[in-house]
Amino acid sequence: MLNRFNVFFPLWAILFSAIAYYSPHLFTSLKPSVIYLLAIVMLGMGITLKPADFMQLSHVKKIILAGLTLQFTLMPLLAWLIGLSLNLSIPLLSGMVLVGACPGGTASNVICYLAKGNVALSIALTSFSTLLAVVATPILAWLYLGQTIDVPVLSMMLTVFKIIILPVCIGVLINNLYGERLTPIKRIFPTISILAICLIIAIIVASNQQKLHSVAAIIVIAVALHNLAGLISGYFISYWLGYSENVRKTLAIEVGMQNSGLAVALATEYFKPLAALPGAIFSIWHNLSGSLLAAMWSKQANNK
Repeated sequence: MLNRFNVFFPLWAILFSAIAYYSPHLFTSLKPSVIYLLAIVMLGMGITLKPADFMQLSHVKKIILAGLTLQFTLMPLLAWLIGLSLNLSIPLLSGMVLVGACPGGTASNVICYLAKGNVALSIALTSFSTLLAVVATPILAWLYLGQTIDVPVLSMMLTVFKIIILPVCIGVLINNLYGERLTPIKRIFPTISILAICLIIAIIVASNQQKLHSVAAIIVIAVALHNLAGLISGYFISYWLGYSENVRKTLAIEVGMQNSGLAVALATEYFKPLAALPGAIFSIWHNLSGSLLAAMWSKQANNK
């Protein structure tokens, strides 16, 4: 039952967005809870991991390094270039850059599984990029935006640590201590995470309801281009580097799918409300595009 619910995540996100647009009063008061909702999502990610998961990956460290390099160089650059080319306002450009500067999204692991990619590699890339984000995301935001707006790097680092690193580490510790006894919780946490992300999206849509109709089209275009460019670049750069089809699919998904919830949380905390909109739209879009891509790759794999 829960798995069926989870599969339709993009539809739930759209439904929550529609409710928030037509009844914003239901969600606007919840804006301070965005950071806590994201922390719950990251706790759920940590509960699926153990320290041993990180120790068994020395044989693919070059691939992990390649993935992290693509994640934190290509995606913020693409976001910045797309934002400038579409002449986005400073708040929207800030939101795009934040999305690009964030680590891989947790949904990428599910998409990689459905696409018949390398799931262990996907989880490793998401985990390491998440750990690296505490330094990389604020610094990248400052590099691309610091000439235009104030970017409080140290304060952002502390926020990323509190809402990303700390919950993940707590989750890993809990999983390491209690292991199998957490199985029932592990089964329901993906659903809890989906509901938390849907609620985050709804809060951002409600907060920007009055401006949404004038910027929705351009933001959807910007987000779609960013996601598509990340997927294509991740795949073909991996091809150029000589990696197998299995690895190419994994790197494409990891590079193209961002932790847009973190972008929303940082935008909500440090920038204008409109800056959170690209992250909210990205949360919906990359799950739709990722699901379609996974279906295509899965079909190709089954036909071989």
